[in-house]
Amino acid sequence: MPRSQKLRVLFITSEVYPLCKTGGLGDVSAALPVALRALHSDVRLLLPGYPQVMAGVQYKYKVAGFNTLSQFPPASLLSARLSLSRTESIPVFVIDCPGLYNREGWPYMDAFGHDWPDNALRFGLLSKIGAILGSDISPIAWRPHIVHCNDWQSGLTPAYLHFYSGKKAATMMTIHNLAFQGIFPPGSVVQLGLPPDSFDINGVEYYGNLSFLKAGLYYADQISTVSPNYAKEIQIEPLGFGLQGLLAARHSDLTGIINGIATTEWDPETDRYLVKNYNSKSLSNKTVNKTALQQQMGLAVDAHVPLLGVVSRLSHQKGIDLLIQIAPQLIKIPVQLVVLGSDHPELEHLLSTLAQTYPKSIAVHVGFNEALSHLIEAGIDCFLMPSRFEPCGLNQMYSQRYGTPPIVHATGGLLDTVVDCTPVTLANHTATGFVFNSMTAASLLDTIKRAVLAYHNKKTWQSLQKNGMAKDFSWNASAMAYQELYRRLLH
Repeated sequence: MPRSQKLRVLFITSEVYPLCKTGGLGDVSAALPVALRALHSDVRLLLPGYPQVMAGVQYKYKVAGFNTLSQFPPASLLSARLSLSRTESIPVFVIDCPGLYNREGWPYMDAFGHDWPDNALRFGLLSKIGAILGSDISPIAWRPHIVHCNDWQSGLTPAYLHFYSGKKAATMMTIHNLAFQGIFPPGSVVQLGLPPDSFDINGVEYYGNLSFLKAGLYYADQISTVSPNYAKEIQIEPLGFGLQGLLAARHSDLTGIINGIATTEWDPETDRYLVKNYNSKSLSNKTVNKTALQQQMGLAVDAHVPLLGVVSRLSHQKGIDLLIQIAPQLIKIPVQLVVLGSDHPELEHLLSTLAQTYPKSIAVHVGFNEALSHLIEAGIDCFLMPSRFEPCGLNQMYSQRYGTPPIVHATGGLLDTVVDCTPVTLANHTATGFVFNSMTAASLLDTIKRAVLAYHNKKTWQSLQKNGMAKDFSWNASAMAYQELYRRLLH
């Protein structure tokens, strides 16, 4: 298509910040469409009508009804706008289906952490309506050139469109985390209106079950993921999670594009959650936030002791178990530790026990707190991200922007975005953090000790801070890469 013609993109997602967010997908779903619209692409979101979505969008009105989809309950399509700031808003389509979406709890689980038993129907409907809007039987006038699907929740959209014989949009499937695949019993194939012959190794079948994500990866015209290194890792074991053969076979259709961050939301110079704003020329103001964080979390107020921080899901994937193993040794270095997050009850309990044992050195807040997450990024000296795998990661980029060198495992987007501190990288002004290769507690501990040595060298530390703060992690470059991928796909 001519470059002068505006691209129309339907961006299907199961979560979007600030309405509903369980991980990085929520942030991406807010930031990437805005960046694409700034490049003059006509991007519109498709969302399930959870209570927080219905309450949070503005100017809702009905544009279509879906009362004859035999596999699903009646639903309506609402047109609305999502306000992201006083100056930014994006158009959204919301699926109003109270029987599937109007319930308390999280998007995928109830208040007790159990998956909703009808998740196949809930996200089958999202996928189905996404496919309808991407075809010539759409009940609305706006027709996309590209249907951009995200993670397993919209994975059936490319399958539905593949089996539709009329005119239809091109499809792209983005993997934000391959570990979550949307796996359901084989009977779901017929229940969701897919052809029985699609239940095949060359189709939606995955070890005897239906996989929403495999459907998307098999039938989509193009596949992307959220960092170049992760695009390589998922083509082999163990990070292929059983789909490495399919992804390797489709390697020519697979592209890794690093995520950006919301630079207006995450900016130490203007961040409303900080006690004292700062930039690379006023790093002394960062210490004010450290003192405030130590006071708020009940830690000993000490400007000279390195303060390490974690903002994360508390899970095995995030390497939290390794951190727990070495916590008593960290206290002896000495360092302090502050943790914000939730997920795994056992890890939450172990961390809380450590905080009770070392109340002046370790502080833990179980749950999510947006204001505290910002203060942690500004107030700590080093950010810990020892993930076993990390498709992209956002906090390591927030940290560098806040003059907080991250300590990361050499995996996925962490390896793409953090440059290890060595004599060579310090000399050429590229060093921004600390990277360890062996996923062991000993390796993590050694790397933290290396970071502490650097921290006590004022010249080295300020060089690390300024190198990180000078990097451009905005969404502009990523959005340009996605837009180029859309145009290549159409050709």
